[in-house]
Amino acid sequence: MRVLFGLLVACVSLAVHGAAAQDAGEGERIARQWCGNCHQVARDPVRASDAVPSFPAIAQMPSTTQMSLAAFLSSSHGQMPDYALTRSEIRDVSAYILSLRDRPGR
Repeated sequence: MRVLFGLLVACVSLAVHGAAAQDAGEGERIARQWCGNCHQVARDPVRASDAVPSFPAIAQMPSTTQMSLAAFLSSSHGQMPDYALTRSEIRDVSAYILSLRDRPGR
């Protein structure tokens, strides 16, 4: 019985921590693949567009949070293509965008 309880605790812990894992590097890869045709996804300016916000600009918006990005990336985006990202991909892309946020001292 103790072994079963320990196994259950380990599985729940893995599910909780594993589900919350984010990979900003993978998010950058996904962003370059799916978003880079329209958005500037890198921190270094490549091109500027008034019509399409860059990922660094999105990261600087006060309203940009993990939750707001997840909500936005989970729904259709008007004129943007609907790529239907998985929850894991949404977490990764959100982590990448938030990694572009300017931090004090930079």
